[in-house]
Amino acid sequence: MVIHDDGEVDRCELTGLVDVATRTLAAVVLRPSTKAVDAALLLARAMTPEPMRPGWSDALRMSRSVLPYASLLPLDERLAQAAAKPVIVPETVVSDHGKAYISDKFRNACRHLGISFQPAHPNTPTDKPHVERTLGSVATMFAQYVAGYTGRSAEMRGKDPAAQAAWSVHELQELLQEWAVAIWQTRPHDGLRDPLMPGRPLSPNEKYAALVSAAGYVPVALSQEEYIQLMPREWRVIGPSGVRISNRTYDAHELSPYRRQPSGAGPDGKRWAVHYDPYDISCVWVRNHRGQGWITATWRHLRTSPVPMGELVFDRAHQVLTERERRRPHEEEIAQAAVKLLDRAADGPEGGVEGPAGQSKGRRRAVGRRDRKVAARTRATSTPTWPRPELPAANQAPQPEPDPDPDPEAAEENEEVAKVVPLGIFNAREEAKRWW
Repeated sequence: MVIHDDGEVDRCELTGLVDVATRTLAAVVLRPSTKAVDAALLLARAMTPEPMRPGWSDALRMSRSVLPYASLLPLDERLAQAAAKPVIVPETVVSDHGKAYISDKFRNACRHLGISFQPAHPNTPTDKPHVERTLGSVATMFAQYVAGYTGRSAEMRGKDPAAQAAWSVHELQELLQEWAVAIWQTRPHDGLRDPLMPGRPLSPNEKYAALVSAAGYVPVALSQEEYIQLMPREWRVIGPSGVRISNRTYDAHELSPYRRQPSGAGPDGKRWAVHYDPYDISCVWVRNHRGQGWITATWRHLRTSPVPMGELVFDRAHQVLTERERRRPHEEEIAQAAVKLLDRAADGPEGGVEGPAGQSKGRRRAVGRRDRKVAARTRATSTPTWPRPELPAANQAPQPEPDPDPDPEAAEENEEVAKVVPLGIFNAREEAKRWW
């Protein structure tokens, strides 16, 4: 159980990615409820170095560990500020039939990164025993020592675990990341043995150091465009007013040449690929099938509803208005209702929720608790977890224009060129030749 910013106590879910070869916890994430975008970002987390957090001991740095830091640093300069956790590039992902994993969104993310996806047989946990055992180890070695632990059954939990909750989702995420680096990656694992030393179990870091000398290291640099590709995708038509997704309208000046035009791609060749973030409805990204790159389209009511929100609270506002008005509400009405829901939930349960005449007080409290839960989950996921591109300048505060340069050629010569850092490949065979 975790505590959200407004004091609401709620459960959270852990989703992890385990490397079979080294038993490394390649990526772990805590969310109020796991979505397909969280599963897709697990792949990105595993393929990028784990950064050092403020307050962590220097002993957790990769340079202080058994990992081959000196050999890998010239290939990937990001490892200079990385924690002692290997970077894993998956070849095949095996998962159960959870809704977030078998969705087209997660499959598209795996296909984009060149990863094979293999779903396990239904109701067959033995198809993925490494994940099941790792989750059990996380429960016994980490979760049961955290305040608010509920246990896997009623007989294993305390009298009132909700009253004992003391951490927020973000704080618990930081504790879990530190535990994975400090404890899990350095703890000997009975399933990791070396043929030359079968009597000594190896830790995940030691096993990775042994395997990287044989398999090599391929650094993967994920740009903002790569993260956009991992977001959920929908195929939409670019109409006169823009793009419609989940009762919301998005538009941009760059979409004008493509309105009512076929894309030449997709299932029917008419619709355009649109990627969006379920935790941030302020903008979407339309793939430019006629050219290159992405077109950022902003929400039409972003200026009137600047409060950060996701699909959860927007859909809740749409449901409330539909039940109350008995009609299809307008987009502006939904946006205003969503903002009021967030403001009302922040005032606490005493404010209540306005209901129809004659509705019982207990019913109003039940609706209020649900609204507070939606608002709490929205605020818990409002912090960006990936480098989002900046919104177009038209939707930002105006900035003073710089003075025109009288000599454009001189300004171009004085312009500082960014340093390009190439990422090489650690070839184990070439490296072995240097030993002789």
